[in-house]
Amino acid sequence: MTFWSFHRRFRALAIPALALLLATATARAQVATHAALNPSAAMLATQAQAQSETPSSAETPSSPQTQPSQTPSSSQMQPLSTAPATAAGDPSTPPAQKTLTAKAIDKVKQVAKHASDIFSRVPCLPPKGDVNPLGSLPHVANKLIAAQPVVIIAFGSSSTQGYGSSAPEFTYPNRLAAQLKRHYPSADITVINAGVGGEDAPEMMKRLQSAVIDKKPDLVIWQVGTNAVLRGLDAGETAKLVEAGVARIQGAGSDVVLVDPQYSPQIYQRADSASRMVRMLGHVAALRHIGIFPRFNVMRDWHERQDLPVDSFVIADGLHMNDWGYACFAQLLGDDIIKSVGQIKLGVNVPAAVRAYRPM
Repeated sequence: MTFWSFHRRFRALAIPALALLLATATARAQVATHAALNPSAAMLATQAQAQSETPSSAETPSSPQTQPSQTPSSSQMQPLSTAPATAAGDPSTPPAQKTLTAKAIDKVKQVAKHASDIFSRVPCLPPKGDVNPLGSLPHVANKLIAAQPVVIIAFGSSSTQGYGSSAPEFTYPNRLAAQLKRHYPSADITVINAGVGGEDAPEMMKRLQSAVIDKKPDLVIWQVGTNAVLRGLDAGETAKLVEAGVARIQGAGSDVVLVDPQYSPQIYQRADSASRMVRMLGHVAALRHIGIFPRFNVMRDWHERQDLPVDSFVIADGLHMNDWGYACFAQLLGDDIIKSVGQIKLGVNVPAAVRAYRPM
């Protein structure tokens, strides 16, 4: 083979290979740049990578339905790496260096970690004045006392599902789970997110058995009434459905806490309907001797007494909470649960067998 023949063959092979190498490097740089500018895109890319590497499995009865708020948390995500795998135990192979993409994703994770100290910027304060106690939670208390697993179901619509939060770990059920696990570090506590956006009492009653009762929870936190206000449903009819649902949950042996509508522009613009819904749900709680978390009044207190702008806890749609709103809601709800359990441990709360004296 002559020199020129060899030179032509070398160029024919080397130039395409070099072009491929440059295209790959450019693509990686674009991905890294996009990830750095758009954290949510980086998180989605990481989730897609994790899902492609993990075989799918059928949902178990203790797992929530597949929803936006149930995607893996940032702590479960594996960083994308395009570096070749090294042979295990081969000292001659240097460790793979992090790619620009992996570094960008690590930065996203660091930002998400810092978001957990959200209260250092704006403190989460309880409402001023007298607040009614949450009520009796005997099943949760007795399970904790006996060191048995505790199952809590967050039942509701989009604000339970977590619409408006920036990451799954910032939804209220996940925030609540983290708080309870910190307070009861040796306890086995599971919080299931059973929120479905757009639903209210009529739709929730259709899945009450499968989504709640069949899972045999110790506590059901039922957020309801918001979409009824938005859809112009009658508050009295909604309350009757909720009262019937609460009776079924109690009959299955679970504690219940109701959560009334949020205080946000789309709701308080319908002031009469919202006020009546809040009153009717409070009436249900009194009839069934269960607790109610007064979310409407708590959020109104943030704005009217604590002077927080509405857009500091509600997103731009004028309805759903943001990360801070969900975090403070979960914190105050968790504080009430912990207080109620502590009262039962001391034997100062109402008996568990109390039932309503009449239906609505």
